[in-house]
Amino acid sequence: MGYYDGKSFFSLDFSLHGEKGKNKNKPYGLTPTQSKKRFSKKRQKSSKSSERVNDYFLSKIESMINMIRLAISKGIRFDNTLTDSWFTCFELIKFIVSRRIKCHFIGMIKMGKTRYNVFDKNLTSKEIVDLLRRKRMTKRSKLLGYYYAETIVDFKGIQVKLFFCKSSKKGNWNSMMTTNTELTFEQAYKIYSTRWSVEVFFKECKQYLGLGKCQAQDFDAQIAATMLCMMQYNLLSVVKRFNGYETLGELFRASQKDVLKLTISEQIWLIIIEIASKLSEILNIDTEMLMEKLFSENEKLTKYLNFKNLPQAS
Repeated sequence: MGYYDGKSFFSLDFSLHGEKGKNKNKPYGLTPTQSKKRFSKKRQKSSKSSERVNDYFLSKIESMINMIRLAISKGIRFDNTLTDSWFTCFELIKFIVSRRIKCHFIGMIKMGKTRYNVFDKNLTSKEIVDLLRRKRMTKRSKLLGYYYAETIVDFKGIQVKLFFCKSSKKGNWNSMMTTNTELTFEQAYKIYSTRWSVEVFFKECKQYLGLGKCQAQDFDAQIAATMLCMMQYNLLSVVKRFNGYETLGELFRASQKDVLKLTISEQIWLIIIEIASKLSEILNIDTEMLMEKLFSENEKLTKYLNFKNLPQAS
């Protein structure tokens, strides 16, 4: 789960899930022998790691709703909840419309078997768009270049607006749902397009920050690795916001370059300190006295070196 304010995307929460699968002989894709060999450890029931383990067995819908509820309780306020078709469901919509913060839901829906009440009929998405087409209620958006149709339906007692769109006359219809029945197609499309920021987050975290590459067997370590990755991304987002970087990749490469320079500088100073230490032994002079004599009387060296920190480093 992330938050987008129109300029920057910030990751807020996540959960890792195990899918039991349909094969009863290999739940979670493991044989009984493999299950016994899995890494395990005892955890206190009140610990945060135990909470994360419990999340592992929750349904993704339940976990998502828990995340949104927690974000609201922490003071996060938002205008719209955006999801792809995988997470669009009645449970989420019911949860969103019942919030006191007056937020709305916008999400893609599958052209499946879910039925909606419209025109005094109980119809599927495909049946609705076919009916709208026959009623000549389809339009074309010159701004977006899409053919579209829209209608307000009753979804298990909740009024929602359905948008159907396709890029060409012969293309397949896609469908989007919103609880904000006052939105036009172009407004809904513009708002929903910001959901792409979460896809950019996944791409950049995997490419630059190592998301999903932790090979630890300990579930707690996997949670920690993911959390650290998200924290790094948020820090980079803040820097990007105020320093005018066009992409996170550009910022990441610049940061890497600065870190490399710092590492080389540190190595050079360690070599200098080691040389000074050996010279003081040969000349039988106190090391700090030699360093002070060497650097305090040389303006160029003093300019690049904070002498007060040097004895600590040595």
